[in-house]
Amino acid sequence: MAQARQSTENTGRHAVLVAAGILASRLIGLVRQRVFSHFFGLSDTADAFSSALRVPNILQNLFGEGVLSASFIPVYARLHAQGDEHEADRVAGAVGSLLALAMACIVLIGVLATPALLWLIAPGYSGAKRELTILLVRILFPGTGLLVCSAWCLGILNSHRKFFLSYAAPVLWNLAMIVTMVLFRHARQESLAIWLAWGTVLGAALQFGVQLPTTLRLARHLRLSLDLRSEHVREVVRNFGPVVFSRGVVQISSYVDQALASLLGEGAMAAMTTAASINMLPVSLFGMAVSAAELPAMSRALGQDAHVLDAQASEALRTRLDAGLRRIAFFIVPSAMAFFALGDVITAALFQSGRFTHAHTLYVWGIIAGSGVGLLASTLGRLYASTFYALRDTRSPLRFALVRLTLTTGLGIPCALWLPSALGLSVRWGAAGLTASAGVAGWVEFTLLRARLNRRIGVTGLPARFTAKLWASALAAAGIAWALKGALPPGNPILLALMVLGLYGLSYFAATYLVRVDECAGVVRRVLRFKR
Repeated sequence: MAQARQSTENTGRHAVLVAAGILASRLIGLVRQRVFSHFFGLSDTADAFSSALRVPNILQNLFGEGVLSASFIPVYARLHAQGDEHEADRVAGAVGSLLALAMACIVLIGVLATPALLWLIAPGYSGAKRELTILLVRILFPGTGLLVCSAWCLGILNSHRKFFLSYAAPVLWNLAMIVTMVLFRHARQESLAIWLAWGTVLGAALQFGVQLPTTLRLARHLRLSLDLRSEHVREVVRNFGPVVFSRGVVQISSYVDQALASLLGEGAMAAMTTAASINMLPVSLFGMAVSAAELPAMSRALGQDAHVLDAQASEALRTRLDAGLRRIAFFIVPSAMAFFALGDVITAALFQSGRFTHAHTLYVWGIIAGSGVGLLASTLGRLYASTFYALRDTRSPLRFALVRLTLTTGLGIPCALWLPSALGLSVRWGAAGLTASAGVAGWVEFTLLRARLNRRIGVTGLPARFTAKLWASALAAAGIAWALKGALPPGNPILLALMVLGLYGLSYFAATYLVRVDECAGVVRRVLRFKR
């Protein structure tokens, strides 16, 4: 038990490194989105670029970090832990070669097929808006191929417990975009969007390039090859298929939302992208950080016999999983509550500038409030999926992702297109219906993942008493912060956010400390240790 506790503490430190890298990336990403909102607002050009950036990103999501985490990292980390560096690097070289070949072919096809793709994912665009989106997609496609290669580097770096570099590397991608917008800020909007697309491609090259030297140094025996004779390479390829399909299902869900958003009028797509940049901050910092740190550790601990678990291995896995779930929930619950109660304060502080007006702030608040519905489920679900991947079960997450897709589509269409008019609202508010309905689908997927895993390793999950303490503390803190917001006169959005959100955070920590939430005490101990 002491060994399991020490291992969990080590993983906690690794999660902090992941979170630090992600925090650096996400903060500069928020700066990038603020600069983008300042110059573009929620205009047709903003819609075009936001849609264009998401179209080729299907490559990154299908073949990038999530897929490699599920198929490549468990095999590579296990071989490295066993001391078989030559075979581990042989697997890495074969996987890298396969990815590079696949990306070259898919990018070429994607560039040629962009007009057809756009009819599928943005049917509401026409005329100049459609033509601009097509041009931007064609420029951006090669950059996304580079981001997939960057995810290959991440897989190797994570397996060697080099977490910070891989998750901080996107800082360069965001910086390239920011510098491009500043340099060409005097250009008209359409020209600025084209220059921004080229800056995005440059940023992708920088993100890949900064990781490559360390990757090559760690994988000393790496040789690029398409040799598939190794059983370990074939295992990666076998796992790759189901995970690609699973990620593909999630992407189909995302692109259904995008297609529906294109029917909701000017600014809807840009507003959803802006809301996503806020929503992804807690998901990345807490859900991705813990999941990314746990997956290699789980894979090394389970060893060769992940398919057959004894009582001791099951207990160790449950201990790791439950500890991770508690760490995630401690931070995600107040994040969701902040989206509901203080989303206007958050959005105004981050983006209200230039062409991005107060009316835009209220619109984005509605969208992130909708995303708060499923925020906890999506982050906890990431850790459950990582546990399945460590167990080398890639099919269960695929099955439940299909259920999620069906629900997302079935609920998204009426919530986006019919519910606003039934409530007497403008059709543009269908964007909030999209995020809320996706959240409901996320809860169903999470429930199915947990139930299946519980049948395999025993009961896992958050205790009801613990969850109630978190929500009650977040609600009390939100009430205090809401009262302060109402008492303060209108002023600088950033200063208002510092006061209101600062009070909210302090109140939440005080409340959880008073009700004896262990995770709060742990955070306090780490802060005091850091000060010393």
